[in-house]
Amino acid sequence: MQKALVVNYFNEKKNNLEEINQLLQDGWRVVSQSSMSGSAGSSTVYSLIILEKN
Repeated sequence: MQKALVVNYFNEKKNNLEEINQLLQDGWRVVSQSSMSGSAGSSTVYSLIILEKN
């Protein structure tokens, strides 16, 4: 089974890293990662992560 997740990071308080960390702890593994651009003038970082779990 595969799952796609867009990880975003604006600062230490505004991000969804806890979500991906929990999935990794639950046995999911990263299959691929692609950086994505944010909106103009934004300092938020986006990354498309494809996860897989057997």
